[in-house]
Parts: sequence; structure tokens; C-alpha cells
Amino acid sequence: MDVDRKEWPLHPQDSYDSQQARAKPPKSDPELVRRKQKYEREGMRRTVQAVLLVHIQGHPHVLALRNQGTNSFRLPGGTLRPGESERDGLNRKMKQFVFNADPSAQCEWKVGELLTMWWCPSFEDTIYPYLPQHVARPKECIKVYQVALPERCVFSVPFDDRLVAVPFFDLFDDPKAYGQILCSIPQLSSKYAMVLFD
Repeated sequence: MDVDRKEWPLHPQDSYDSQQARAKPPKSDPELVRRKQKYEREGMRRTVQAVLLVHIQGHPHVLALRNQGTNSFRLPGGTLRPGESERDGLNRKMKQFVFNADPSAQCEWKVGELLTMWWCPSFEDTIYPYLPQHVARPKECIKVYQVALPERCVFSVPFDDRLVAVPFFDLFDDPKAYGQILCSIPQLSSKYAMVLFD
């Protein structure tokens, strides 16, 4: 065991199940309009995301949500409420996403370290791993955390999404398909000692 590296436990992908969540009622305004209105009311949007790792035959895979309409990928998580801390918000989002098939048993995950921060200078999807110098009022800050999963649980997948396990070698080779945040995960997680469970 390397004493300089913290452990990240990885369980096999087939230890987990998923089920589709109920569809949310459609919103009347387009997302861009809603984001601008919310920015006027609350200021910069704060988003938290979780890096959930599993292994398939000993190779690490990231659990990602693939939108069936746009074919885009994202990490589980969501927007924080005004005044809510990042860890409280991420735990709230995880409670909506992860549960135990046996209602009498608790499903415990562990929010770990902050892995990376990204900034949106405008309402478009362009993001940077730093705040550009000329941007005085960023529109969004995205914080990505390491989250260790329990040995078994069930994922409640949003209606328009599919939960996929993406291998590290795919992320490393195809940044256009998966986006900058997902593609940075193999490098960000290399400081951890991956502990593989059967």
C-alpha cells in the first residue's frame, strides 16, 4: 500500500441495479431563459457533481448519465439551493439518486475530496478549469467531488437518461464525445489507490 495515496474502494458494476425515475412535468420556458431568470434572482449558479467509480474485470469505469435525446454525458449531481453548502447539496442529490433495495437497510455513500472546479463565464455550455481573467461575473461554478459507493445499492435514473459505465480508456481517447469534465477523471483519480472488491 502506497502511504502517500488515499484509497478509493471500487465494487463490481454488477453489484448495482438501476431503475427509471418518474418523468418530471415539462417546463414551459426553455432552459436558457430559466437560467437567465434564476441568475437575476439568485446570482451565480452553483453546481455539484459526483464521481462514482465501479470496476469491470478490474478496470475502473465512471458511472455517467447519458441523455437519450442529445446523446450527451454528465455526472450525477445538480444545482445547489441558495445558502446550501456543497457537501449538504451533494448529499441531498445523492439521496435522490441512490437508495437501498431493502427499505429497512441504509444505503451509505461517502462524499470525499473536491477533485476539480470548472467555471461557465456565460450562459452557453463553454466551461474552463479556471476563471478567465476578463470575467467579473461568472454564470456558474461546477465543483466535482469524489464519492465512494457502498457495496450494493440501486440508482434512480432520471427519465430521459440512461446510466452507463464508461471505461477510463474510452474517456482518455475521446474528449469530444464525453466532454471535458468526464475526460479529466482518469487523471484526477490517479492520485488514489484503487482498492478493488469482488
